[in-house]
Amino acid sequence: MTVRVRGIYTTALTKRLLDAGLDVVQASPPIRRRFADHDADLAAVPDAAAVATTDDRQGVGIHGDDDTVAAVREVCTGVGRDALAWTDPAGRGAVVDGVVTETLGSGAVVDCGDFEGFLPFGVTDGYVEDGDALRVQVVDPTPPWGDDRAELTTELTVQTGLVELSRGRSGASANVPGDRATELVRTVELLSADVPDGWGLRWQRAAEDAEMGALGDALAEAVERAEAVDAAVADAPPIEDNLGSDDLVVAAGESTVWVWFGRESRFGLDEARREVESTMHGHHRVKAAARSANTAVDFVEAVCDDPGDGEFPFRAVSEGFGPRLGDRLGIHHGKPEGRAFTLGRGEVTECDPDAGTLTVERSMTGGGTYDALGTKRESGDIAVTKLKEGRWWYPTVYRDADGESKGTYVNICTPVELFPDAARYVDLHVDVVKHGDGTVERVDDDELDDAVAAGHVPEPLAERARQVATAVERALD
Repeated sequence: MTVRVRGIYTTALTKRLLDAGLDVVQASPPIRRRFADHDADLAAVPDAAAVATTDDRQGVGIHGDDDTVAAVREVCTGVGRDALAWTDPAGRGAVVDGVVTETLGSGAVVDCGDFEGFLPFGVTDGYVEDGDALRVQVVDPTPPWGDDRAELTTELTVQTGLVELSRGRSGASANVPGDRATELVRTVELLSADVPDGWGLRWQRAAEDAEMGALGDALAEAVERAEAVDAAVADAPPIEDNLGSDDLVVAAGESTVWVWFGRESRFGLDEARREVESTMHGHHRVKAAARSANTAVDFVEAVCDDPGDGEFPFRAVSEGFGPRLGDRLGIHHGKPEGRAFTLGRGEVTECDPDAGTLTVERSMTGGGTYDALGTKRESGDIAVTKLKEGRWWYPTVYRDADGESKGTYVNICTPVELFPDAARYVDLHVDVVKHGDGTVERVDDDELDDAVAAGHVPEPLAERARQVATAVERALD
């Protein structure tokens, strides 16, 4: 089982993957340096699975063959109780049929049955409009907790870490600098696998350090996958006929799994990284919060003798990157089945960086009632939410325009992370409410049980949620 890893979690995951007996390949120069004394090959050979940090830095995507992806998933979810994983309905490279439901300025929204995708106009074969039936390929799937749609194309491609074959390209080329690019292009003639008719080849950056045998293996694998895609498309019914079926997938893609790391998991990754390299307390927590923090974290680790000694420096992080008093902060509410949404944005009206706490006030619109409280939601109401970094719960007090309490809702969740733009966590269903008359009620235990049964919440995490709910209930009673 060979695995390629990229992104801010690379060093920690490389350590854990190697400890689990998997082979990490196509390693970058810094990774090769850090693991020089760890008896690891890290060679530029084909990967059976690729791991990459998501664009929002909250977790990783895993793409590859079923067995290797399953093994990597187990390693990733083992870093902490609040590491959660979901399987993508259509993995990277899947060819699917769909219908255009909307055209935007730069592309079209395509309904592919189990998911929606976005097709940029620049990669289409021709004019696209609402109602068109299209056969498309998933180029870049997206994690379920984000707002983006999977990126689609009408040009078929198969990719590995070393080589990419595409029907939108002709001949051979190489995405590497200098004379090595010419060498790689000439190498194609020496390898036993022949590129199928209609497909073009492009060597990827990792091929620069690969030996001839590895290049041959990578090309043979890519050719086999391209031929499988060609055969599946040739055998598929016409698009219009297929749209009436329950399964719109024409050619299966790679197995794709998304893993979200919570706060506890990020600190678990810190521990793994610390076994290899100097690592400050909160390394992954800080880097996940802001891209601008990368340099600051690297500087601290370069100049401090023991940056991992002590506690997470929330004051320094808050003052340097946010959130701060007066900021507008969102409350990013994740759900155990993978989706997420923002409960709204409010003003930070109180902030204590030393304690890692802040208060967010949101103005509410009228209509309906407040969940579990049953009180009317009216225009002019204010929601006052108190958040603490690392705590497994947070309370929101709803007040009317005169300041009178309408009740308190305590959300039980994975440890809260106070990022510059939003407080983030995953809701664990069970909650505790205190009604306006002082009555305390625990709610939604059944939803938590259902989430465990569905495989969305691991039992250790569910048990922690129940313990927290019990403690909160006693404190409020």
